[in-house]
Amino acid sequence: MNLKKILLLAVAVICVFLFFYLDLGRYLTLESLKANRQTLLQYYAAHRAATVAGFMALYILQTALSLPGAAILSLAAGAIFGSLAGTCYAVIAATVGATLAFVVTRYLLRDLVLGKFGPKLEGLNRELEARGFNYLLFLRLVPLFPFFLINLAAGLTRLPLRVFVPGTLIGIIPGGFVFVNAGASLATIDSLSDVASPRVLGSFALLGLFALVPVIYGKVKKKTG
Repeated sequence: MNLKKILLLAVAVICVFLFFYLDLGRYLTLESLKANRQTLLQYYAAHRAATVAGFMALYILQTALSLPGAAILSLAAGAIFGSLAGTCYAVIAATVGATLAFVVTRYLLRDLVLGKFGPKLEGLNRELEARGFNYLLFLRLVPLFPFFLINLAAGLTRLPLRVFVPGTLIGIIPGGFVFVNAGASLATIDSLSDVASPRVLGSFALLGLFALVPVIYGKVKKKTG
């Protein structure tokens, strides 16, 4: 690993360490958001552009460093900006942050991983190059897979960036809208489980399965053709 990679990794590690050492996560809680909502709304009314820019920068940083708090930030987007604008800001910021995590992981670690496990991953890489969009859409839609883990894992493969970005953007819109829309009615939420109900999660899982239909059809056709 060259000096540039070492420095980049060191900066990322220091940022993550400071987040937990300073206990910054205490500001990314439902209780904190409810307590400060009025103050945030007043600041947004007086400084609209700065509030949007600051929110998106914070969301991008949180996602790029794989820090906790994405659900609270999505709720905050709805509480401050409303359902439609909040969804737009949150989804764009999350996509940018995820892309940064993907690119940095690829830059820092992919060569090392491929050097050790290259032959074993070759079949997976070929499949991702051919049908990566459908697989990524499935992973984004089905809430069983942690968002940050998908970013990091995808960076270790040969999944093209041109596939990762639109797959992420489209795949997180439904979930993003659900959380942002819930944030617009923040007073009715007592816990995050009130947002991610079994019915909602089941709907996402069904959407994810639809994303895999072209992949399944292609494999069946190849076997029977």
